[in-house]
Amino acid sequence: MTTTETTVAAITTNEFVFCTAASLVLGLIIAFAFNFRQKKTKSFMMTLALLPVIVQVVIMLVNGNIGTGVAVMGAFSLVRFRSVPGSAMDICAIFLSMAVGLATGTNHLALALMLAVCVSLLNIIYTLLPIGKKKSGHKDLSITIPESLDYTEVFDDIFEKYLSECELVSVKTTNMGSLFKLRYRIELKGDANEKKLIDELRCRNGNLEIMCATSADIEEQSF
Repeated sequence: MTTTETTVAAITTNEFVFCTAASLVLGLIIAFAFNFRQKKTKSFMMTLALLPVIVQVVIMLVNGNIGTGVAVMGAFSLVRFRSVPGSAMDICAIFLSMAVGLATGTNHLALALMLAVCVSLLNIIYTLLPIGKKKSGHKDLSITIPESLDYTEVFDDIFEKYLSECELVSVKTTNMGSLFKLRYRIELKGDANEKKLIDELRCRNGNLEIMCATSADIEEQSF
């Protein structure tokens, strides 16, 4: 009997059923926990729910020490091949689902349950807490300008007119260095009109791209 046949034979039907059921249940817990007060897609929810089962089956099929090591490396390397950029929390959820699958695949069901429940509860608690939230009225402003403009002071008069706070967060070159992308963290004055602000900025930057956002989604999409 070959090593592969011995490994497969060592997996009993009851063991496989219990581990698979545990993976499915824990995957659903993770999916619903990370969807709490979030706007996740159905595709991402299904991925979180089914990923523990897939990882578990891979681990159970390669039950030797060397095989398990290769499977772990291969499973975790899948994260880098996600085609759509995700937020930091998306990556955290993917890694949690994989870790739960690894635990159930090695028959550590109690550990998998503790891991899934504890991290899911912590995610819900941290979501409810005002950790990392921006102050009311703060926004992210992104402006594209040609390289000929001096970004250090070109918008100073406009900002003074419409903004109570303004901080240059980052400067990035683009389009082979012919353009600059400026990112500011701003707060509008109480009576300021956002459209008028953007209109004046458009006249100053040559009608290039301007974006004003109310959250930190720009930062998260870089992960």
